[in-house]
Formats: sequence, structure tokens, C-alpha cells
Amino acid sequence: MDKVYKALSDKNRREILEVLKKKDMAVNEIAQNFSFSGATLSHHLTVLKNARLVVSQRQGQNILYSLNTSVFEEALKKIINLFQKS
Repeated sequence: MDKVYKALSDKNRREILEVLKKKDMAVNEIAQNFSFSGATLSHHLTVLKNARLVVSQRQGQNILYSLNTSVFEEALKKIINLFQKS
């Protein structure tokens, strides 16, 4: 869960997740929404993949990225449990 929290702590990564809410996208499509370099985008996507917030799959010459909503659900449940009274 620490990797999830670390990934979500960065504003740019949260914005990438917002973009991916619209649809699954290839890197070049994601990049059109940001002004940072391709290397920076690659780094952010790697952090998101390592946290399992994003999954990727090859489709022809492209790699499509999509949200992994099950990890979001798990993180949300843990956060809610922190604030529930026993």
C-alpha cells in the first residue's frame, strides 16, 4: 500500500490518472495532455505501474495504459477503515 500512497502523492501522477479515466491510451496520447518530457512521463508511468494503479498491454506497435480500479478500491477501503470508529 505504501507504493500506492507514494504514487498518489505526486500531482502529475494524479493528473495522469485523471486523463486515463477517459479511456485507455497509448503514451503518445497521454503525452498530448502534458508539457513535461517523454522521460518524465515514462518515469511517472513506471511509478504508477509499480503501484499497480495502472496496467499496460501491447497492442500492435503501441502499449496501451489503463486504470486498475481494483487497487483504488483496496486503497479506499483501507483509508475508510482508518477513520471508522471501532
